[in-house]
Amino acid sequence: MAGNGEITMKLVPEDDYMHPVEAAVNFNESMYFNVFDRASKLGGWFRLANRPNEGKGEMTCCIYLPDGRIGFMFARPERHDNEALEGGGMKFSVVEPHSRLDVSYRGKLCVLAEPQDMMNPARAFKTNPNVEAEVNLRFDGVSPVFGGEPVNADGTPIEQKAEESFARGHTEQHTRGAGSIRVGDESFIVNGLGLRDHSWGPRYWQAIYWYRWLPMNFSEDFAMMVSITCRPGEEPRAGGMVLRGNAYVPIRDARIETVYDANQCQETFGVWARTDERDYDVKGKVMSLIPLRNRRRSADGETLMTRITEGMTEFECDGQVGYGLSEYLDQIVDGEPAGLKAGF
Repeated sequence: MAGNGEITMKLVPEDDYMHPVEAAVNFNESMYFNVFDRASKLGGWFRLANRPNEGKGEMTCCIYLPDGRIGFMFARPERHDNEALEGGGMKFSVVEPHSRLDVSYRGKLCVLAEPQDMMNPARAFKTNPNVEAEVNLRFDGVSPVFGGEPVNADGTPIEQKAEESFARGHTEQHTRGAGSIRVGDESFIVNGLGLRDHSWGPRYWQAIYWYRWLPMNFSEDFAMMVSITCRPGEEPRAGGMVLRGNAYVPIRDARIETVYDANQCQETFGVWARTDERDYDVKGKVMSLIPLRNRRRSADGETLMTRITEGMTEFECDGQVGYGLSEYLDQIVDGEPAGLKAGF
């Protein structure tokens, strides 16, 4: 059945579960969780993805320790189906869709006293200690779910060019995360706030030229997600939402002005965001950061390089201090991050 040209947003609890595998070679289904404990200054994020048509999954575990060290591990476990998000020692479980999900991890973490070592992953894993780690966290939604899947008015999927796609559907939700994290012989009780997301559909990391993604929590009833995204050949687009009480208010426009360090990683930044009701001014200061990368060889043999810098960040807005993440994704063009070249 063909659509009539109108587009609506489908958002249903069932979409917290797994989706049928599509024909696109780069079909991806992934979930991501982060949590930041303001009392201990401990943070972490966790990601699992299935890419069954490529025969692999993706697992990432990143723990920001209170003293500035970062524990990190990445794996590509074999995966030929999309029945669950589980692999590489990590597992995500949907206990109640749109409400509660659980995260666990059993495996190694490479503990980096100098997180910039991860600019050279092969050397970083060889020259830093690898220790046993364990994560057991429960995530409960403190907000509605934001996003969904754009569909035609009759409910049929929108046709996409798989090679240009970053996701068919995408949801985000601010959360409370509680449980425990152990890194080597150090153990922590976690009770913090964060954000989770869920994406499905064809994805290449190179489909976005650059983006700036800032999820942050000040309290259970005041939080934000600010994003500015730029696709190749297009102008940047700003979006996101502000959580006030138990409802989201859409962000209509936003700007980010970043101060970079000597490694061209975000250090401090100012954020301006506008909703229909008011403007918000936010200051951000990175507490601890790790640079990551994704490489892919194109059909014509060119090596494409994407850099993703992940910073545990302290935010200040309206006299309140909060915590969250600053995630800066850039294609590397002529040796420089594309967004930095564009002035972001």
